[in-house]
Amino acid sequence: MVDGVVSRLLNHPSFPPPRSREAAVCILSPYSPPGKSLRKWNKGKEEEVIWMEEEPTWLMMRQLRLLASDFFVSFLWVWSGCLLRCLAFWFLGSGNSPIVLLIKGSIAVPYLVFFAWVGKTTNGGSYNPLIVLCYAISGNFAVFLFSVLARIPAQVVGSVVGVWLAKSTFPGAFHGPILNADIHRGTFTEGFLTFVIVIIVLILKKKDLGSSAKRIWISSVSKVILHLLGSDITGGIMNPATAFGWAYAEGTHVSKEHICVYWLAPIEATVLGVWACSILINPLRFKLHHGKICAEFKLD
Repeated sequence: MVDGVVSRLLNHPSFPPPRSREAAVCILSPYSPPGKSLRKWNKGKEEEVIWMEEEPTWLMMRQLRLLASDFFVSFLWVWSGCLLRCLAFWFLGSGNSPIVLLIKGSIAVPYLVFFAWVGKTTNGGSYNPLIVLCYAISGNFAVFLFSVLARIPAQVVGSVVGVWLAKSTFPGAFHGPILNADIHRGTFTEGFLTFVIVIIVLILKKKDLGSSAKRIWISSVSKVILHLLGSDITGGIMNPATAFGWAYAEGTHVSKEHICVYWLAPIEATVLGVWACSILINPLRFKLHHGKICAEFKLD
């Protein structure tokens, strides 16, 4: 299967030849939408330039591997997070003094960096539906459907299994995010935190910072800061899958508070964040695109 795709890639008339067959294999994107592969070799770098058809069987295997990666990473995120909180409680106690918060933050940042590495190792496995949704909105409709109907459910199931294992191993030791405010304030807080982190992630993705490591560390520090800011109100979780895992274990997954605060608010904030980022990063393209839509529907 791979040989056939690589052969067509090397023989494509508009495709400059890579330096080796291994280079051609590397440029086949693991994030391509169904039925397509999008990469071009240009001076040792990958650029999103052309579309090429993939073998259906190979495509299906890649999608199944991605779903398995989402499940595994989501499970590992919840399970290891519980163990980390348990160790932090044993050694640091339950206090929230500035020193304790600084130590916890210093531990949380490498923890997030580690999961960024896990995501790369698993070819795109993610534990947060909002990040998946963020890129799905920016992609085509096939990518959007695959993300919403397959990847996000896989993340939710992985989180549920992770919570179940944590509560079975240490009964009564852990609990999910707690809403310490009314539903309106909680919805605004979780939505605002999500909006900010989506903007940061997308801007870092678009900007050339010289290395991916710098981008990962900046993103991780930002997530920890936002989590600390919202921890006393909503838990600052910014992850619907993890929130659902805990809510399902506690029987509150169909409550109004859970749906509004931990699902609707982050999803709406993600959509707004993608929209706002498209204006900030590429305002001319955004203006032309929406101007064309308005012209088609005669909306002045």
